[in-house]
Amino acid sequence: MNNIQLSNLINTDLPDAVSDEVQVILNLISPQFNTIPISSAFATIVEIYKGNYPGYKACNTEYHDLRHTMNVVLAMARLLHGAMLDHENFIDRDITISLIAAIFHDVGYIQEEWDHEGSGGKYTFTSVRRSADFLRRYGVKHGLSDKEIARGRSMIFCTKIASNIYEDMPPDDDAEFLGRMLCVADMLAQMSDRTYLEKLLFLYHEVRECNLANNFDSEIDILQKTSDFYEFISRYIEVILEPHDHFMRLHFASRWNIQKNLYSEAIEKQREYLNRILNIPGTDPRDYLKRDGIVRKVRDKYEK
Repeated sequence: MNNIQLSNLINTDLPDAVSDEVQVILNLISPQFNTIPISSAFATIVEIYKGNYPGYKACNTEYHDLRHTMNVVLAMARLLHGAMLDHENFIDRDITISLIAAIFHDVGYIQEEWDHEGSGGKYTFTSVRRSADFLRRYGVKHGLSDKEIARGRSMIFCTKIASNIYEDMPPDDDAEFLGRMLCVADMLAQMSDRTYLEKLLFLYHEVRECNLANNFDSEIDILQKTSDFYEFISRYIEVILEPHDHFMRLHFASRWNIQKNLYSEAIEKQREYLNRILNIPGTDPRDYLKRDGIVRKVRDKYEK
C-alpha cells in the first residue's frame, strides 16, 4: 500500500466512515476503550452542521465545513495512536476529551437561529471562544466533569495560532500536550486536504466578513500568500509538536502497513502544485484548480 494517497484511505465526506475509522483506531489503542461518548459527539456535530440541532442554523462556511471537522478528528485520532505507540501514556478519558474537543473545535462558526446577518465567517476572531463555550454547555448536558470540561476547553483554545513562535516552551502537562496535538491536527488536516487550494477561495470570502479581509486583496492574493504560509506553518508545527512526523509514521505503519507520513506527502504535493501554477506567466492560477468544481461554485456564489 506504499503508493496510496491519504485521500484514498477514508472518505471524509462521509461522517460515518470517519466515525468507524476512529473507532478502529481507538480499539487499536485499547480493545476495552469506551467509544460511546465519542460516538455521541459525532452524532451531535453532524446534526449541528446539517441544521438539525435545536437553536442552530446549518453550516454556511464552505471552508470551515463538516468535511474539515472530520479531517481534523481523523488526524487527531491518528496522532493519538502514534503517540501511544511511541509510549506516551494518556489515560482513556483524556483521549476521549481530546477527541470531543476535536469534534467541536470549529462549531463556533455555526450561526444560532436568531442570527440573520451574514454568515458564520464573521465569527473568525471569536470562533475559538464560541467553540469552547459550546463544549462547556455540551459537557454539562452529557455528564462531563468540571475538570474534563476545563481540559477540553483549553485544548480548543490551543487551536488559535499564536502570533509568535516560542522556541523554548516549558514542559507540558497532558492537557497542554493534547492541546498542541489538536492544533497540529487542525493544521495538517487543512493543508493535506485534496481540495485545500480550491477551498482557499472560500476562505477568502469567509474572512471578508471580519477585519482579516485586510490581509488579502483578492482570491488570487490569498493563493499567493499561502505559498509563504506553508513555510510558516512548517516551522510552527515543529516548535509546538516536534514528534508529530514520528507519530504519524508509527500510525500508518501499524494501521495500514504504509512506511511513511501521508500527511507530509500530501502537503508537499499541494505546495509544489501551488508554486507551479503561481509561476505560469500571464495566467490566472484559479484556472488550474479543477477539483470538485469548487472554483465554479465560488464564482456562482460570489460573482453575482
